[in-house]
Amino acid sequence: MKQTFEHDAPGRGAECVDGRGGSAGSAPDRRAVVTGLFAIGAGTSLAACATSRPVTSAQNIPEPAVPPAASEPQQPQADFPQAGFPRADAAIYGPVRGEPFPVPAVKLSEVNPAFLRKTVPYATAEPAGTIVVDPLRHYLYFVEKGGQAVRYGVGVGGEGFGWSGVANVHDKQEWPDWYPPKEMLARRPDLKKAMSELRGGLGMPGGAGNPLGARAMYLWQGNKDTLYRIHGTNEPWTIGRSVSSGCIRMINQDAIDLYGRTAAGTKVVVLPARVS
Repeated sequence: MKQTFEHDAPGRGAECVDGRGGSAGSAPDRRAVVTGLFAIGAGTSLAACATSRPVTSAQNIPEPAVPPAASEPQQPQADFPQAGFPRADAAIYGPVRGEPFPVPAVKLSEVNPAFLRKTVPYATAEPAGTIVVDPLRHYLYFVEKGGQAVRYGVGVGGEGFGWSGVANVHDKQEWPDWYPPKEMLARRPDLKKAMSELRGGLGMPGGAGNPLGARAMYLWQGNKDTLYRIHGTNEPWTIGRSVSSGCIRMINQDAIDLYGRTAAGTKVVVLPARVS
């Protein structure tokens, strides 16, 4: 199967590199910069996708998506943030305990119900334990026995996932760091306020404010890093959308769930992003 890497196209700057997880800082100026990063619209070239291990190459990263406009349905203000939604969904997407950083309940009114986690019938020749990514339909399937799969909604790039074929989970990381490339820091020197010197270089420590979310899994083909990742996101309203160019993003609760099911070496099949 032919592999196409959009991020290798001439003239496209690299936006993302790797590093190892750490603890998040608490300085007010760092929080302000991170908040500003998420608030910037998709028209910018800032990244939200990175990895958790030092490498010499860089990757495309999705631009922070714009939060839902005021005209879109908003979560009702109540002591129980999931009022009006099925108890099963409210439980799945409630706050996650036992994490080193907060994972708050998802505001389900910000997510299309079609993209919430669900076990579904799924006919495939792939064995149980395989991950199948369908960028065209914005779904990721974890294949189970008996013709079923756990289906998760995902956010993908505005031009699709960028390649199709077979990869493997080379490794995975909890609360990964974010290492923006030099090109990005040159364009946005103010981002340095949110960075610190980490073991992998200048980056943002893993934590609640990190664009990569709570988990990341790194896709390789043989000995070659594809430079694409499956990772969590702090922007659940982007699930089910083609928001930019970059990695596969999942609701943090879903990323944690998939991470727990997935071992290093897991086969990942990425379907074409467009109908030919």
